[in-house]
Amino acid sequence: KVNEYKDFGNNAIMTSDGAGVVTINAAAMKSTPSFRAFRSSTQSISDNTLTKVEFDSETFDTDNTFDNSTNYRFTPGVSGKYYVFTQVCCTASSSTVLNFALAIMKKNGSEIARNNVDPDDATPNNQAYPFFATIVEMNTTDYIEIFAQIDVASGTPQIGDGTSQTYFGAYKLIG
Repeated sequence: KVNEYKDFGNNAIMTSDGAGVVTINAAAMKSTPSFRAFRSSTQSISDNTLTKVEFDSETFDTDNTFDNSTNYRFTPGVSGKYYVFTQVCCTASSSTVLNFALAIMKKNGSEIARNNVDPDDATPNNQAYPFFATIVEMNTTDYIEIFAQIDVASGTPQIGDGTSQTYFGAYKLIG
């Protein structure tokens, strides 16, 4: 039985309080930095125009790596491979028809992932939820942003709000 694991330099890698609570002390074993952000209110955008999603609130941000007030982007500050995910609630105002919804993830301004929803004309809908996730290798100054494009039959397209509708997050993979 032990309550502390150390490396050859006598640095604590992992400790236990004796009650089952384990603390990981080695940075390479932590899944940080990590964050989860969301829209706190709807965001109106121009019809059929690619627009940056402004994630203005955070559920958590372990290392203050997500900018939720100016650039709305994740810049890790630590090099490594990151699991990055997003969902964007694309809405047609009132009961107008949603023709097309697209969400795009960009790294340093270049597209790296996308998901689009093209509703069936036979069963028109006014909401779609493009979701996707990917693994991205990043250096300390790389950044990730999310964009949306919504085409509606009439009215103003909107990006939905709430922690379960429009969100963006990432965490460093161990190692």
